[in-house]
Amino acid sequence: MSDTPATLTLTLDGGDVTIRLRPDLAPNHVERITTLAKRGFYDGVVFHRVIDGFMAQGGDPTGTGTSGSDLPDVAAEFSREPHKRGVCSMARTMNPNSANSQFFICLDDATFLDGQYTVWGEVTEGMEHVDALPKGEPPRAPGKIVKATVA
Repeated sequence: MSDTPATLTLTLDGGDVTIRLRPDLAPNHVERITTLAKRGFYDGVVFHRVIDGFMAQGGDPTGTGTSGSDLPDVAAEFSREPHKRGVCSMARTMNPNSANSQFFICLDDATFLDGQYTVWGEVTEGMEHVDALPKGEPPRAPGKIVKATVA
């Protein structure tokens, strides 16, 4: 798996957020996120749902929370990894196998999500920039991903 990128960097308005990818937990989800990032899919996409003390959700090209990429959905890769502050996990519908391009970053511990959403990464640097995202469902002036890059 040496060809798998180790990190995803989200450049936000406030600065860079470095995410350590976890292909050991969710190889198919890491592959999806990195494929979309390399395509420029996430560039300019907003965080359409940011709930203080809970999480910041983005990854919908329409900014509404109802859309995704043109790729097929990804089957769940649930793990025992806890949803704690800084953990990156996939958003989905009621169908556990409906993850596509939307993801969320936990702003605080959210262990009630454990085993129900696929954890694919963890913020290692720049969490203050995630904390600074405008709050709301949706925020009046949502924060956006200026650029997403993999390394």
